[in-house]
Amino acid sequence: MPVDGIIREGYSSIDESMITGESIPLEKKAGDEVIGASINKTGSFKFEATRVGKDTTLAQIIRLVDEAQGSKAPIQRLADVIASYFVPIVIGIATITFIVWYFAGPSPALTYAILNFVAVLIIACPCAMGLATPTAIIVGTGKGAEHGVLIRSAETLERSHQIRAVLLDKTGTLTQGEPKVT
Repeated sequence: MPVDGIIREGYSSIDESMITGESIPLEKKAGDEVIGASINKTGSFKFEATRVGKDTTLAQIIRLVDEAQGSKAPIQRLADVIASYFVPIVIGIATITFIVWYFAGPSPALTYAILNFVAVLIIACPCAMGLATPTAIIVGTGKGAEHGVLIRSAETLERSHQIRAVLLDKTGTLTQGEPKVT
């Protein structure tokens, strides 16, 4: 189905497993709702579009994933606070290093001063701290979405290591949606 809608006439078996996780196709008749991105398995029907574009169920799920990737985890906020103090300190130390090497260093003093100034900036740069946290969040929420796990926020992802048990409400939640004998 290209969009969300309501069946006006006809009858069909609809596979909504991509959205609901329910492995067994649902029987739909006139008056029943159809979710966009579901698959018509058997039958035919006419339906009226009720939600299109950014209002569809699938678009809302995509928006939630985008929001989760854009949100900041508590650890990321802490890293930002630390970086706000750390960066000026590093620049100050690099400047002092430049001055000391320029006035007290061997010849060519300017070359050694610039070299050591840049070395301090490279070694003490908080870039790794500032980039690693958001990168980990984007990768984590993206990998979850690839496997059908939607993560509501960066904080949820960060706290997920505390999960000790997961309860599933129905069979077929962890399967491919197609019964088979192995």
